[in-house]
Amino acid sequence: MFSIIQAAGWPIWPLIFCSIAALALIMERLFSLRASRVAPSQLLDEVVSVTRARLPSADVVNKLADNSVLGAVLASGLRAVIAEPRITEVAMRDVFESAGRAAVHRLERYLNPLGTIASTAPLLGLLGTVIGMIEIFGSQAPTGANNPAVLAHGISMALYNTAFGLMVAIPSLMAYRHFKGRVDAYTLDLEQACERLTPHLMRFSTSRPAN
Repeated sequence: MFSIIQAAGWPIWPLIFCSIAALALIMERLFSLRASRVAPSQLLDEVVSVTRARLPSADVVNKLADNSVLGAVLASGLRAVIAEPRITEVAMRDVFESAGRAAVHRLERYLNPLGTIASTAPLLGLLGTVIGMIEIFGSQAPTGANNPAVLAHGISMALYNTAFGLMVAIPSLMAYRHFKGRVDAYTLDLEQACERLTPHLMRFSTSRPAN
């Protein structure tokens, strides 16, 4: 491996840094975007069951907020109706919308750097290729005599950097697309959960017109 790095020259070091950063970001997002940490499947049903007769205590709401991303969004609605018993449905939806935007921003954290690495790595590989080509042409003596060592080094630099740039970019782009799709799916789950919980919580609002 060290001999490959030597043959690729200094342009490979930014690519090595990008590969380490991409691996760290992928591992972090794999851990953070698990369903159990974002939107547990039974959480909404449990909240509806707990609040069927009355609103929960502040301790229960705080535990819900710490449960997951979905729990934090649902807890914002519970806190809103507890703090303002006369809250309107429009105000309740605004609360959920604001909490949802914050949740989506949290889910998309680190995706932009991963996408940047995916798009930048091929360019860094191309930079190494161009530098290798410059060395190749620079090794051509005016008399026509060539330096085989410099020629071989230039070719190695060009090929290794191109290959390594693609090796970094392809997995990074695949991971970015995968995580982006997962965030979109979670966003839909959050929206549907808020849509279902809103009329349920409005039963506790004194501003709700009597039937």
